[in-house]
Amino acid sequence: MNPVVDPLVAAESFDPEKDNDIAEDENKPVYPKTDSQRARLSNAVKEILLFRCLDEVASFKAKQLISAYALFLFLIIQEQKSYVIDAMQEKQVKAGDTVISQGDDGDNFYVVESGTYDIYVRSSSDPPTELGKKVGSYVDHGSFGELALMYNTSRAATIKAATDGILWLMDRNTFRRIVLKAAFLKRQLYENLIEEVPLLKELSAYERISVADALQSRVYPDNAAIITQGEPGKEMFFIESGAVRIVVREKNKEVEVNKLEKGAYFGELALIAKKPRAASVFAVGKTRVAVLDVASFERLMGPCQEVMQRNIDTYEKQLKELLGSDYHLMSKTGK
Repeated sequence: MNPVVDPLVAAESFDPEKDNDIAEDENKPVYPKTDSQRARLSNAVKEILLFRCLDEVASFKAKQLISAYALFLFLIIQEQKSYVIDAMQEKQVKAGDTVISQGDDGDNFYVVESGTYDIYVRSSSDPPTELGKKVGSYVDHGSFGELALMYNTSRAATIKAATDGILWLMDRNTFRRIVLKAAFLKRQLYENLIEEVPLLKELSAYERISVADALQSRVYPDNAAIITQGEPGKEMFFIESGAVRIVVREKNKEVEVNKLEKGAYFGELALIAKKPRAASVFAVGKTRVAVLDVASFERLMGPCQEVMQRNIDTYEKQLKELLGSDYHLMSKTGK
């Protein structure tokens, strides 16, 4: 028996690695906009999680883009940011309008510029004619409609305008192309970072790709606290650029115990020991880190545990030399 293939899914086959000519694509949608419209839309999409990786990659300093390939990626991403703005269409919405209906096929992704939009979910016991239970609202910001486009499923909720407002919409094919391309470019840049971290050589190629997909970039100004001693550990960090200093507070005394630079990592100890942070970590100059959350750490970093456990013993030895032989790292806290 031959498998049944959704023709919509089949038509959307897309290889992001081969898709390098975004700016020259004659079929890409372009909706002309005034300068005011472009500014409003730029502001509306800047906090949308799905588009943040465009800014993450594009914000790398020029000095970090050493190779011609990395520079090429940078230029592609700059084009994509413009592509996002060009591809979105303004939609004026009136109070009472139904924007999407639960159970329908997904055709567009929506970004909220203004207005209130109520979310209704109908249970299996509700008649198809009913809206269902109101479970939330979007008020003057946010986005919706992406899940049906990303996973080729029907709409999981009904969105209805409670007030007049303005939405920006993007068609499903353009959305999938942008999201998949952005994810691919983010992976490429983080794979370069991962190659510079000796610890991650313990991982298989597939595991390294999975780590790259899970990382999120974060920037700290000079002397900002990245980790605070005594707080619970929820993340591990890899230094992309800049440096950090590690400070331990013990018996009303603060001691700088280490300084780390690009390619180093920190924050793993609390995740291994499942205890509070044993030290505070501060940025030295403007510092960019790649962040791995605890769930991803536990799922992906298993092959590195032995190396990290050996590092724990080294940390404790160093701290005992600095703070006294009665200092016990593992019995109190984790970094």
